[in-house]
Amino acid sequence: MQREIVLLHGWGMNRGIWQLIEAQLSDALNMPVTALNLPGFGGEPMEMAHYNLEALAESVAAKVQPNSILVGWSLGGLVATKLAASYPEKVAHLILVASNIQFCENDMWPGIKAQVLEQFKAQLAKDSRKTIERFLAIQAMGSEHAKADIKQIKTLLLQAPEPQDIALSAGLDILQNTNLAAEFTQLKCPVNGIFGRLDALVPKDVAEALTQLNSNFSFEILPKASHAPFISHRDEFITYLKSVL
Repeated sequence: MQREIVLLHGWGMNRGIWQLIEAQLSDALNMPVTALNLPGFGGEPMEMAHYNLEALAESVAAKVQPNSILVGWSLGGLVATKLAASYPEKVAHLILVASNIQFCENDMWPGIKAQVLEQFKAQLAKDSRKTIERFLAIQAMGSEHAKADIKQIKTLLLQAPEPQDIALSAGLDILQNTNLAAEFTQLKCPVNGIFGRLDALVPKDVAEALTQLNSNFSFEILPKASHAPFISHRDEFITYLKSVL
């Protein structure tokens, strides 16, 4: 059976975010490409008793063929990493896109300041749409064509139903509280990462830190990209995936 590339989106997004790149990626790599919605996003039902990372990984695993190539962006990277650790037969290769194994920084690990995620949670309780728009602005911050990137992302997202409040809130909890260092260290499959040097959510230092945890990990940092390199630097993104797959 031919290997399949499975694309997982980030927080507040849906599979439409990959729309601009799916066909080009499939042609470049000569493989089928499938973008999935995480439960509660893009109209995907939430058929789980508890919305947590384990349940997300289990839900996605049910839709993934054995020996797939998982490409996880941001929160999707956490889900992909958890899935690869829990269901190794499903994942032949893991690619993290502007993602982290622990999004909240501490003295030992680079990430987002805790108060930034706290502010998002407080805002989310008041106005989910405005919170997502602010998140989009931070994602594109630093990119050489930030306004165009944000406009493009918004257009793609609006083609699907809005995310459910439970998924948004629980998704922020996952970003705030997850540490997958132990799982990442134990991964046996090849793991690659592609990051933006200007990313305000996943510092470029994360890439080097990950190499200390797993000798199977290698990475590329795009010098002019921010948090969504597959949108702002589509050709470079595809070229990198082509070089490692």
